[in-house]
Amino acid sequence: MTNAHKDALFVLVKSLSKSEKRQFKLYVGRLGVNTDAKFLALFNLLDKIKVYDEKLILENGIVKKAQLSNLKAHLYKQILVSLRLNPVNQNIRVQLREQLDFATILYQKGLYKQSLKILDKAKATAIENEEKNVAYEIVELEKVIETQYITRSIPDRADELAVQAKQLSEQNVMTSKLSNLSLQLYGQMLKIGYVRSDEDFIRVKKYFDKHLPKVKLKDLGFREKLWLYKAHLWYSFLTQDFLSCYKYSSKWVDLFYENKEMIHLNPVFFLKGNHYLLESLFYVKYSSQFKETLEQLEEIVVSKDFPANDNIASLAFIYINSNKLNLHFMEGNFEKGLYLVKIIEYGIGKHKDRIDEHHIMILYYKIACLYFGVGDNKTCIQYLKRIINNKNLKMREDLMCFSRVLSLIAHYEAGMDYHLEVQLKSTYKFLLKMNDLHAVQKEMLKFLRRLGDIFPHELPNEFQKLYIELKKYENHPYEKRAFLYLDIISWLESHLQNKPVAQVIREKAASNTR
Repeated sequence: MTNAHKDALFVLVKSLSKSEKRQFKLYVGRLGVNTDAKFLALFNLLDKIKVYDEKLILENGIVKKAQLSNLKAHLYKQILVSLRLNPVNQNIRVQLREQLDFATILYQKGLYKQSLKILDKAKATAIENEEKNVAYEIVELEKVIETQYITRSIPDRADELAVQAKQLSEQNVMTSKLSNLSLQLYGQMLKIGYVRSDEDFIRVKKYFDKHLPKVKLKDLGFREKLWLYKAHLWYSFLTQDFLSCYKYSSKWVDLFYENKEMIHLNPVFFLKGNHYLLESLFYVKYSSQFKETLEQLEEIVVSKDFPANDNIASLAFIYINSNKLNLHFMEGNFEKGLYLVKIIEYGIGKHKDRIDEHHIMILYYKIACLYFGVGDNKTCIQYLKRIINNKNLKMREDLMCFSRVLSLIAHYEAGMDYHLEVQLKSTYKFLLKMNDLHAVQKEMLKFLRRLGDIFPHELPNEFQKLYIELKKYENHPYEKRAFLYLDIISWLESHLQNKPVAQVIREKAASNTR
């Protein structure tokens, strides 16, 4: 039996809505000969079963084992063709590609004038909607046709196409350079997280300066500006310059509000921009604007004018719920955030085929922090175990490291310290292996190791010592990242002041509200 998540056809069939399934059957039945087609029988069977089972398919006698692979490939292609014809999926990009295909067919039939007419309209639409890659392809086909069909109405047609091709090529090269830089910085963020030393900072800065092309903002179009702001944003995140993160994520979101037609064409980039703006506001503790931005995003996502598809629904689920958790962390209202756990668990199940493990693990970590904040350390530990025991997680090494540190603290708080020494050794080895054993982690591990030898009446003094030691790193350019994952300072203050950690955070939030 194959794992359902690993069979692409089964996952595709299960992702279809009722209307999409109905349309597929109408599409297949457009010719009578298809009504008994083997691929339709396979589709109906896959639609009924809950888990992909190759043995069951073969027992149904639809197809022999040797032919199954080809039949599955054929069905997969037919479903995609049917989805392409669905009006829901007919956006500008699909329409432009369709027009380019039509023009190519007309050109191959020798109907040059008709082909050029379609290409001219498609090119205008592509340029208007910042689809410059397609526009360049259109110009290149126009150049091919012009060498075979003399258009006497425009004598300088060759010069016009040459200039257009050059301009579009330069713009596409600029977009490519900026998108490459943005992608590489994003990759570094996923792999190692924030810079951890002067050496890391110099390496990232050199890379950024070397690969950032010289640009004049006034000469850039929407797409080039978007990638420029993305590149600056990832550089700012990597170097923990959160005010700069706020600056460039704001520019990113404002760019969409200045070009509102682009929200409909690029809804994914719009959602991501808002997510990073909210993350920046969380890090700079600007709670009033955080609330306003989150509310505005929720209103836009549910509005009838905003595009709706499975991908957008999955992203909206991640970004909105992740930031709702962040809002409760900012305000210290952990109890009030518990209702989100069921919503998130349900959403992970619903969108599991479209959400990567990286994002799922981040949600689990945030839920663990939520339970830690309300003092439910055992549930906190259960969620952290999902991260720590995940052998497939290759990204965000820093998330893995802090999950282990928080797990140690939660075990201590829950009174489950009988295996603490074993966990300490395991965590110490893991942090060394990940090259993530820095000052804050070292101090935390030293403190936890000493706990077994400390008498109860000595604890307040030991907490005070650790607090004084860690307070030095609160605004350290690299060590401060430890406090982004876990508010250790507030945890220590809760022990020193004999208050719940949630109360300490609420009091801080009240005094720091902007």
